[in-house]
Amino acid sequence: MIGFGQAASADGQVDTVGETHAPGDGRRPVFAAERRQRIIELVRANGAVSLRELAQAVRSSEVTVRRDLRALEAEGLLNRHHGGATLPGELSREPTHSQKAQVASAEKTAIADLAVSLVEDGDAIVIGPGTTTHEFARRLNRNTELAVVTNSLLVAQALANSPRVEVMLTGGTLRGSILALVGSAAEQSLSGLRVRRAFISGNGLTAERGLSTPNMQVASTDRALAAAAEEVVVLADHTKIGIDTMVQTVPTFDHLVTDDGAPRDVLDELAGRGVRLHVARL
Repeated sequence: MIGFGQAASADGQVDTVGETHAPGDGRRPVFAAERRQRIIELVRANGAVSLRELAQAVRSSEVTVRRDLRALEAEGLLNRHHGGATLPGELSREPTHSQKAQVASAEKTAIADLAVSLVEDGDAIVIGPGTTTHEFARRLNRNTELAVVTNSLLVAQALANSPRVEVMLTGGTLRGSILALVGSAAEQSLSGLRVRRAFISGNGLTAERGLSTPNMQVASTDRALAAAAEEVVVLADHTKIGIDTMVQTVPTFDHLVTDDGAPRDVLDELAGRGVRLHVARL
């Protein structure tokens, strides 16, 4: 039996180090137990962490970290997913805005930079809550005569000092973890509206179910945001692609703006379903 800090390699040998560093490169060998403990700490701190970020943080290859994740999952210490890991039960619990902001921050910035090309002067748009949509909103102050409807307090704050952007905040009940207004009042304030595009996010995205989130109220409000638009644009970094959380929000959408770390097979399936892909290169 292989315990914590050990993993069987393809040839049946037990891995205790995982990486070998050349003499004089300034880096000591990192043993598997130490590396895996660091991985657990990163996942606990962030709620969800991508494979790429874990490999960079522990200074190991993605192959080694993928093997570590398999071992940690077998011991029930985390859940391994397409391109990353979460804590056990994390898919049924909604991470806070601050937790999510620490995950794939460079990718979210690149996605936001690319997504602004889908907004034209004079547009009326809807923006949902999320760390990526928040970054997107911060880049809209260059637009003129823009009308923005949002249920996100952070999005409204990001645009508050933009004189050429009119911001309309929905009503609703404050959900503190994501700093957004949800519930029947939020949905009612969106009914009857019609805008060109809705820019929304979520906790997971698959080709089969579309967007999903752990919370039913958030899901219902996200559906109302999408229903107000002629086209729906999803902003999702690679850590969300291939992840399926509890409650389906928007099953179909028109555009996906993501980064080049997203799994190719999922993107191909989405493209086959008619989704227009916009991939930010890092």
